Amino acid sequence: MKPLDRKWVWLWSALLLVVLLVLPFLVKNYRVFQFNLVLVYAIAILGLNMLTGFNGQISLGHGAFYAFGAYTAAILMDKLGVPYWATLPAAFVVCFVFGFLVGFPALRLAGHYLALATFALALAVPQLLKYKHIEHLTGGVQGIVLNKPEPPFDFRFLDQPFSADRWLYYFSLAVAGLMFLIAWNLLRGRVGRALIAVRDHPIAATAMGINLPVFKSLTFGTSAGITGLAGALGAIVVAFVSPDSFTVNLSIFLLVGVVVGGLASIPGAIFGGIFIQFVPNIADEISKSAPAAIYGILLIGFMYLLPTGVMGGLYKVWARLRAKTAG
Repeated sequence: MKPLDRKWVWLWSALLLVVLLVLPFLVKNYRVFQFNLVLVYAIAILGLNMLTGFNGQISLGHGAFYAFGAYTAAILMDKLGVPYWATLPAAFVVCFVFGFLVGFPALRLAGHYLALATFALALAVPQLLKYKHIEHLTGGVQGIVLNKPEPPFDFRFLDQPFSADRWLYYFSLAVAGLMFLIAWNLLRGRVGRALIAVRDHPIAATAMGINLPVFKSLTFGTSAGITGLAGALGAIVVAFVSPDSFTVNLSIFLLVGVVVGGLASIPGAIFGGIFIQFVPNIADEISKSAPAAIYGILLIGFMYLLPTGVMGGLYKVWARLRAKTAG
């Protein structure tokens, strides 16, 4: 990168950081709550993209890992009084182990067979959470109601109070920034190249010394862990969990977010989170009688205009601008 290009990158990054820090005080609490969910979904999509975009394993069951992460946080906070921030690493560990155990036997499956197997997991989990013998932990169909963490101090800015949702916005932003930084360092190095090699040329990857079963299982576990961490953060933001909040639609929406943002694109997870949070609301405003149909039309139109996702479209625009500048 040229020194001039690096200066502009730092300048735009600093400007973006200022906008993100001021943003929650420019809007009302409900909009801040929606921004919090965008950050939560972006982390979940990042985890799924690691598996599907970089490693080529299609999963329609990541809503189940999101649910396990959410319930891990809710049970720890409600039953054991664990601080909300401490539930995030616990959710990651629980979902990593569960994802590794699910991913290992699923190694015999690939493509749409793996997608169907994980789809079955997404279908089963909401019913398992209602199982009567664990109702004392999960709350059954009633779920678990949580208290939103209060901000550590009080102040006002732009005539807006520092509310619980605004505090959670900064907390979610910090968690998302940390997860994206870890993913960037991980996927842009040797691990990322190995993931892509396994996805594109498994025989060649084996010849280079990559242990495919272990590597795929670890990838599945890490992906599930990140998505579970997002689920725990989502439980804290929403302050409520119930089995009906984690239907199979959640798994489908996460996969839609991966495709919309761009396969094998780390920043694309942010655009995917924005899409699955706001586009259904837009579809509902356009038509109260058939919002799903409007959502489908918007999704088809979006993929027609940007078949490689938002980041793919931005990369093409950037390449054309650089070519014109060089010419």
